Amino acid sequence: MRRRRHRLPALLAALLLLLPWASAATRDFAVENVETRLADGTLVMDANVRYEFSERALEALDNGVPLTVEVHLQVRAVGDWIWRESLLDRRLRYRIRYRPLSERYLVSQLPGEAGRTYVTRDVALTALGELRGIPLLSPERLAPEQDYELHVRVSLDVEELPLPLRPMAYLYPSWKQSSKWTAWPLRP
Repeated sequence: MRRRRHRLPALLAALLLLLPWASAATRDFAVENVETRLADGTLVMDANVRYEFSERALEALDNGVPLTVEVHLQVRAVGDWIWRESLLDRRLRYRIRYRPLSERYLVSQLPGEAGRTYVTRDVALTALGELRGIPLLSPERLAPEQDYELHVRVSLDVEELPLPLRPMAYLYPSWKQSSKWTAWPLRP
């Protein structure tokens, strides 16, 4: 009986310590409004991604730490087994960073440092989520009698954080941000 009395307060204390971790990880990313179209003989994708970075990530961004996101794209036949090779398996990387001297946010596609600058963080995050004209594949690779889906997932790449910040990113769930895999019909 005494052991149970001592376990209950310890268990409650452990649960109370975990609550901030659980609430910090509630924000995430969402892939929205994915459309495909034919442009110059290639299927291209337009999509919107809603980024809701955690408070820790936004604080790091505002203090000059660049944040890198990875957009993972796959084209698969509808109903295909998971272990079958995708027609397309591509990863795109984008970076947002704050430049304190100019007081601007820079959004760029990697590799490279060229990009567009924005005055406010909200506008920069919206621009980061606007994916336009992303080339996918040639329509000749698609069998006419088969339906296909475009699978999209977006995640924050903690491996691109500065080395001193990575241990904290591995420990805190607020840094493990991603969208779920979403499937969209591939329409030429």
